[in-house]
Amino acid sequence: MRFFGGFIAIVGLLSIVLPFAGMNFMFLNWVNNWGPGVSWAIRGGLVIIGLIMYIAGKPSDRE
Repeated sequence: MRFFGGFIAIVGLLSIVLPFAGMNFMFLNWVNNWGPGVSWAIRGGLVIIGLIMYIAGKPSDRE
């Protein structure tokens, strides 16, 4: 769960930064249909949920 949470948080952070460079993720392009306020809330929610999953996840036992 820790890896998946980190992945979601990174995707959320990239989806926040990329529009300033004129780019966007194709699979997150649908969030722009509801306007800027809702799209920023969804992007921020991705980061928050990803961080919660990362923090709540157990560290892997792999060496």
